Amino acid sequence: MMMSETDNNNNRNIVLFPFMAQGHFNPFLALAHKLSQTRNNYFTLTLVTTQLNLPHLKLSLPPNSSIQLIGLSFPGDGYESDLPSGVENTDSLPYHFMADFLQACISLKPQFRKLISDLCSHPDNRKKPFLIISDMFFGWTYEVAREFGVFNAGFCGGGGFGFACFYSLWMNLPHRLSKGAAFSDEICLPDFPEAGKIQVTQMSEFLRVADGSDKFSVVLRELLQLWTKVDAFLFNTIEQIEQSNGLAYFRRIIGKDVIFSIGPVFSPATRSEKATIGITVEKCTQWLDSKPKRSVLYVSFGSMNTISTSQMMELGMALEASGKSFIWVVRPPIEFDINGEFRAEEWLPKGFEERMRESKRGLVVHQWAPQVTILGHEAVCGFLSHCGWNSVLESLSYGVPIIGWPLSADQFYNAKLLEEKLGVCVEIGRGKSSCVGHKEMVEKIDLVMNIESEKGGEIRRKVSEVREMIRNGVRDENGFKGSSVIAMEKLLNTAMIFSEQKRTKLI
Repeated sequence: MMMSETDNNNNRNIVLFPFMAQGHFNPFLALAHKLSQTRNNYFTLTLVTTQLNLPHLKLSLPPNSSIQLIGLSFPGDGYESDLPSGVENTDSLPYHFMADFLQACISLKPQFRKLISDLCSHPDNRKKPFLIISDMFFGWTYEVAREFGVFNAGFCGGGGFGFACFYSLWMNLPHRLSKGAAFSDEICLPDFPEAGKIQVTQMSEFLRVADGSDKFSVVLRELLQLWTKVDAFLFNTIEQIEQSNGLAYFRRIIGKDVIFSIGPVFSPATRSEKATIGITVEKCTQWLDSKPKRSVLYVSFGSMNTISTSQMMELGMALEASGKSFIWVVRPPIEFDINGEFRAEEWLPKGFEERMRESKRGLVVHQWAPQVTILGHEAVCGFLSHCGWNSVLESLSYGVPIIGWPLSADQFYNAKLLEEKLGVCVEIGRGKSSCVGHKEMVEKIDLVMNIESEKGGEIRRKVSEVREMIRNGVRDENGFKGSSVIAMEKLLNTAMIFSEQKRTKLI
């Protein structure tokens, strides 16, 4: 059954509900944008968040966007929280509050239920939802969806392999043979042996001390278990690069026919506030235009990550010693407020910014740069990245090799996939407590950026192959439909059929 614009009796609204964190907002916004361009804009789109996040999301929407935003009160009525007042996303949340934040999110359930109830009873079919796409941490929405006969899909903005490792580690805690047992420095995942060995340095500090009874373990495992309850589960990835890796794992534990790879979904930032911080697209492009092809290294650890003061100093020394042109997006080191003022005189080699500016070899950008524009420019040769999945997809989509410095969560396993399985990455550091000297950094930078060398040429050849896989996955032209296009159509048709059958029964 294929949907048609003439099916005016069918419910037409897709409700999206992301977790309140920048790394979750971005893929949900990109997914909403992609859906808005599907089937001649047939759908109504409603994105749900909390009140204090509404202004931020409004700035992130494309001009003249038709996406409707709805805000809920956080936390829910009757929930007593120890969270800092006024904190409704993880951007400025100390990590030791994360378990409390996840628990507080569950208190949104009554408000979300009322919202869905109101939409389902709305006289305008454009308001009635036939599909709820909820965040990977909001699996509890399945109960609301089931109550009102709406198809519910979970959405992970990350990749299959990275989150297969993440899921298996937290659900099994294999580094703890039993409560109180000796800690293992190298382990295998009992239900995901294809992943190979996992090192202790590839685990977050919270995971290393988790024993299943601590607050974070309890709430996170409770939420991860709900993945098996939804009607479908979406990953922001491409079938061709993940089929035998993470997607196979989730098809074993969740279900063969409910896993959809619908990526990549990403889009450049559009917030007007970007004009007041960082660098404009025009200035960045002008600087890149002055550089030879494949000569520039782009360095960024994402919007929510940074490295230590000592490692920032070493990286500055390495970039200068490498002789390579570079763009480096800097934020204060981990010992300081990541959103605070950047004090170059304290955290970078003495006179570093001035020397790079005068030589025009390096562009040091504070807070923000147009990442997609940079990665898509022919002058860029490599990307030193924290291996967040959004950044990974953007880099691979433009055929840019990665120098990996994973810092937390699934980033460790994304780097493992990129280096060990795909051969498009070389790891330079690992974790926020890394201790890598600048000479070693220079060696890794040269290894990836020297395209004439055997290793550099091999990495570039493999990243070109992955880029073609991605392009083919999203192709929809001349009668050819890529795997991600087919998966998205199958998801929407399945949801519409489900909704129509439920609606018919109610009638």
